[in-house]
Amino acid sequence: MCVGIPMQVISSEDGMAECEGRGRRERLNAMLIGALEPGAWILAYNGSVVRAMSAEEARQTNQALDALDAALQGGDVDGFFADLV
Repeated sequence: MCVGIPMQVISSEDGMAECEGRGRRERLNAMLIGALEPGAWILAYNGSVVRAMSAEEARQTNQALDALDAALQGGDVDGFFADLV
């Protein structure tokens, strides 16, 4: 299974975007979606920007990734999805 990571654009030029998310900073190929404004949220996968996303969608995706990390470490994940219970 492959998982995209929500990241926020720091800067963008010449088809590349400097982005931060989940404790890392990367320079990503943004040619698939075009120009990006600083502060925009994107979904990053394998060195590329796959698509733009809303801040709310980024928050929800990060929450799901946090739950996945907790599950992989044998932790309780119920608190991550209290709105689904």
